[in-house]
Amino acid sequence: MKITRVIYTVKDGFADENKANIAAVMSELRTFANNDVRYAVYLQSDGKTFMHFAQQNTADAEKFPTSLNSFKHFQARLKENLEVPPKVEQMALVDTSTPIF
Repeated sequence: MKITRVIYTVKDGFADENKANIAAVMSELRTFANNDVRYAVYLQSDGKTFMHFAQQNTADAEKFPTSLNSFKHFQARLKENLEVPPKVEQMALVDTSTPIF
């Protein structure tokens, strides 16, 4: 299992578009109903710092979200509107109160 956390801050005025782009990614992900991918995005209280949290259960699932057209659009728009660049961290699951997969 691969677990990735990405945190970044967008420029003032871009948060709403970023949320819409993220919603498009999530919508496209849901159409595939891939149970090997869990993806969630959170917005911090400053209203412009986002945290993406992805869990992928297989090697194929690791490539899946970034291959989507909606994700490519999201990345292109984000790249132009960053205030603080993404910080990417890989994690390992220690324990959970509920099943992950």
